[in-house]
This record gives sequence, C-alpha cells and structure tokens, in this order.
Amino acid sequence: MKRLMFVVTLFSVLSVGCDVRGRDGVAGPSGAEGRPGVSGEAGKSGSEGATGASGATGADGASGARGDKGRTGSTGATGAEGATGAAGAEGAQGRPGSR
Repeated sequence: MKRLMFVVTLFSVLSVGCDVRGRDGVAGPSGAEGRPGVSGEAGKSGSEGATGASGATGADGASGARGDKGRTGSTGATGAEGATGAAGAEGAQGRPGSR
C-alpha cells in the first residue's frame, strides 16, 4: 500500500512541473502547389448492332389428296324365266252310242 501511495505522489509531482502542451513555433513554409491532373479521354461510341436476318418464308400447304371414286355397282342378274306350264292331258274319247 505504501508503494502505491509513493507512485501516485511521484506521478503527481512530475506532472505538475511539466507542461505537456507544445509551444507555438514559427510557421513553416507553404507546401508546393499540386499540379493539375491529366484530363481523361472521351469514351468511344459503341458499334451499331447488326441487322437481324429475315425469317424464312413458310412453305405452302399441300392440297389434300382426292378420294378414290366409288366403284360402279354390278348389274343385277336377270331373273329366270318361269317354266311353261305342262299341257293338260287330252280327255279320252267317249264310247260310241248304241243304235
């Protein structure tokens, strides 16, 4: 504890006798004036875009195929002729009458 009190007292005595602030000195010479910077170059314009190619023309639609013509119907068969009826049998001759 004595040591602590000794250190604090010594520090207080030393700091009272010292002026920590710096004294104002003579002003120094002015610094050299800086040179102006070089101007930047102007940017170049971009190139124009290429023109787009035209699209291909669409193909014409093909005409639909025509359907086959219907086949002609076959001619109807001729009907059979009716059979001729059988001739009737002739009647027998009558007996001669008596006299």
